[in-house]
Amino acid sequence: MQVEAPGKDREPLAADVVALIETMAGHFLGGLTTVTWGAERIRGELLKLGIKVAKSTIQEYSNQVRSPIPTKQTWATFLRNHAQDTWAVDFVQTYDPFFRAIFVFVVIELGSRRLVHFGVTRSPNEAWVAQQLREATPFGEMPRFLIRDNDTKFGDAFDRVAEGSDIDVLITPYQAPKANAICERFLRGVRRECLDFFLILNERHLRKIMKQCQAYFNEARPDQGLNQRIPRPSTQPQLNTGTIIARPLLRGLHHDYRRQTAGGPSLPRAA
Repeated sequence: MQVEAPGKDREPLAADVVALIETMAGHFLGGLTTVTWGAERIRGELLKLGIKVAKSTIQEYSNQVRSPIPTKQTWATFLRNHAQDTWAVDFVQTYDPFFRAIFVFVVIELGSRRLVHFGVTRSPNEAWVAQQLREATPFGEMPRFLIRDNDTKFGDAFDRVAEGSDIDVLITPYQAPKANAICERFLRGVRRECLDFFLILNERHLRKIMKQCQAYFNEARPDQGLNQRIPRPSTQPQLNTGTIIARPLLRGLHHDYRRQTAGGPSLPRAA
């Protein structure tokens, strides 16, 4: 079948050809329109069928069934595609009874929302922060990408450690907290569900609290971003029957509800 594109003195395209162009331009895959076929690609496919249509005509009909092809991958798409290979880092600041600042440095894995590592200090200088990254990546456990902001606490030493481990550091733009939204949301949860309820005495005390907080967030707290799954669930089989017990965490601030295993203690020891 030979069909020419419509012009001033030409007949319009047949309805079945128009429908074919729209089908090629608007295939669906997983609920999303595939937009990888441009007008030239569709024209080649039509030529295979013996149908000649001008590129401009194909573009006209294609634009009726889909939005323009994006020229760049959005940040949200990147995070969704590489969440399992991406870590994020940031600081949360608290104070002791004398209003002296103490900083907590955290490293989280975006895909699992797991708190990978934390460090506590009063002086988060460049050397200390670089050392935290070394401690967070032992035995070759490291991400492909690492997100950080423009805080001067990081410095060149931090980036050199990342480069030596083949980690691509992604620096968020200025005044763009949503670029590191998952880490920001995690820190808000640490402050609101943990740190705000304690009077921090010193670094040692804060380190002890954060260790319990790490166990709570990683092993007990269902995460809304994971459809209420636990970042690092227990390897023991889940029970659907039996007595429900509550294990106190963070000195009773939170509780971990579980089914009691056969032969287990009736009241588990507090954390």
